[in-house]
Amino acid sequence: MIFQWWYWLLAGLGLVLLELAIPAFYIIWFGLGAILVGLVVLIGPQLDLAVQIGLWVMASVAMALLWFRVFRRSQNKTLAGTSSGEAIGEVGLLVGSVAPFQRGRVRFQRPILGSDEWTCLADTEIAAGERVKVLSVEGSLVKVGKV
Repeated sequence: MIFQWWYWLLAGLGLVLLELAIPAFYIIWFGLGAILVGLVVLIGPQLDLAVQIGLWVMASVAMALLWFRVFRRSQNKTLAGTSSGEAIGEVGLLVGSVAPFQRGRVRFQRPILGSDEWTCLADTEIAAGERVKVLSVEGSLVKVGKV
């Protein structure tokens, strides 16, 4: 039996769709691995089935490990209750101007300590639209400075 490239693509798409029904967040890596093997078999159709299965297992495990070691770790940094040191140095866009004794609003590309938009304070006047960096977290406010 010759294992065609589109078998892998169908299996991969099936696993990715199964991830939508069963949100376990590890099935998707096996689905993406199957899609990758399907593309490899499309380029090199003479690949042995044992090599295809080995490539699928290695690609799936590598993607799952990459997710948990690199990307997943950074997601934990945004949870509320973690140390404020995780937010210091993050760069955001000022959406509401800020001045001494006047609060502003800063928006980040990804959530910082659970929120992507924070009320901010600053020692100097900074106009809306400027890029700012978090200097400290003071309760429910962040203190920012120009980048």
